[in-house]
Amino acid sequence: MHYYLDFEKPVAELENKIEELKRLADGKDMNITSEIKKLEKKARDLRADIFSKITPWQKTLIARHPERPYTLDYIRLLMEDFVELHGDRGFADDPSIVAGFAKFNNISIAVIGHQKGRGTKERIERNFGQPHPEGYRKTLRIMKLAEKFNMPIITLIDTPGAYPGIGAEERGQAEAIAMNLQEMFSLSTPVISVVIGEGGSGGALALAVGDRVIMLEHSIYSVISPEGCAAILWKKNGETIGQGEYNKASDALKLTSKDLKNFGVIDEIITEPLGGAHRNQEEAARSIGETLRRHLSELREKPVESLLEERYEKFRLIGKLIGEE
Repeated sequence: MHYYLDFEKPVAELENKIEELKRLADGKDMNITSEIKKLEKKARDLRADIFSKITPWQKTLIARHPERPYTLDYIRLLMEDFVELHGDRGFADDPSIVAGFAKFNNISIAVIGHQKGRGTKERIERNFGQPHPEGYRKTLRIMKLAEKFNMPIITLIDTPGAYPGIGAEERGQAEAIAMNLQEMFSLSTPVISVVIGEGGSGGALALAVGDRVIMLEHSIYSVISPEGCAAILWKKNGETIGQGEYNKASDALKLTSKDLKNFGVIDEIITEPLGGAHRNQEEAARSIGETLRRHLSELREKPVESLLEERYEKFRLIGKLIGEE
């Protein structure tokens, strides 16, 4: 049974009816195949129509969909011989970040990504994908190991942002993020970053200083969440804000993959299955795998000096001041 977002309710009614017809026909002498096929086509067409005009706020909801594939799902579908490493060698392990080594396309790589968790218990354990500073220090430790053994690095980004708790701040949250940003610019091995869900502020950027930055079609990448932006701009004297404000904030933030590709912030958009990656995890993983193979092949051919220079220039040139001539 799928979880449907509010704007998908018309499709939900059709798909539930299809499932009911299949149950009725199961094991009985009923020939309703043609009726089911007609309804399935109608449901596909309706979903295609809905998804052809979704808003940035609706894309945000898809990026947060509870059934959306997470880092461990993509590791399972794309990689072999994954060995997870734990701890920052300073304070603790942070389960909100998964990091280790694996084989991808017969190449030894380091893979690092946010993990939100499935179900209440695991989500609490993984802090809903919001890393503490020890998570970023673990990330940097694995990246340095990958550099030492000349392994490419793949990062999978899906976080609302770095955890803003008192303990995290006391242990140097800002410093840990800043150190990752600084050190990633000088890594002498290819780095590919893929935004697979939410890319929230510095919590995402600390894993996203890549030679290639790629986004799934329905992922988002922004300096702040639409809710946070709306609260800052429009919440006054305890007033409640809602979907209208979230829509305005989402539009203004330009957080969709299409917006960011147009601005030159990302390099490529990976098309998702109709309805989002959660509708067909295997197909989504295949699309990511094909894209990673292509970019890895290009980047592994580059001399280290060119790799570092191009990475620096890539981020140096993001954004420009528009003013009077």
